Amino acid sequence: MKLLVAIIRAQDTDSILTALVEADFGVTHIASTGGFLRRGNATLLIATEDDRIDTAVEVIREAASPPDENQRRATVFVLKLEEFEKL
Repeated sequence: MKLLVAIIRAQDTDSILTALVEADFGVTHIASTGGFLRRGNATLLIATEDDRIDTAVEVIREAASPPDENQRRATVFVLKLEEFEKL
């Protein structure tokens, strides 16, 4: 099991969240700010099986709007998840 931490532009939040839910991913959205210019971001937490990581990244890639000059569409970290429980 892995945890994807995706930092995306605030303007892409709705489209990416919708695409992830439609692709049957559970996702938690956290509003965040970062970077040199303090632009609005969103941080998404996505717990998934190892074999679905590429699918999740592709969903994010396809749902994000084209990049602006000198700005990424998303930054995705993949972390090993030791334990996961839904309560």
